[in-house]
Amino acid sequence: MEMSGGEAAAHLHKEIDFKDAPMGRAMDQVVDAIDVETFLLCHSEEEAKELAEALAAELNLRRGDIVFLEFNGVGARLRLRSYVHRPGDRYRWLENPEAGHA
Repeated sequence: MEMSGGEAAAHLHKEIDFKDAPMGRAMDQVVDAIDVETFLLCHSEEEAKELAEALAAELNLRRGDIVFLEFNGVGARLRLRSYVHRPGDRYRWLENPEAGHA
């Protein structure tokens, strides 16, 4: 039996039992990744890549990947993705019930 997206989410909420669980840190509730999208003022695509790496470091985003970068002469449109959890990782909300909704 195939579930719709809403049905799957409702099933997941029942399985994890969010009811009356302490919230913990917001970052501990991230299931997959965080995306940052911005426009960087820069002189070249290479400079935009360097700025993207620096931005990820300044924001403390581990495993930062450039998903999209388009230089247009005055700057670059950037989409940066940082994976908090990849498939097969050890998930924080399963390890520490006090930190999440486990």
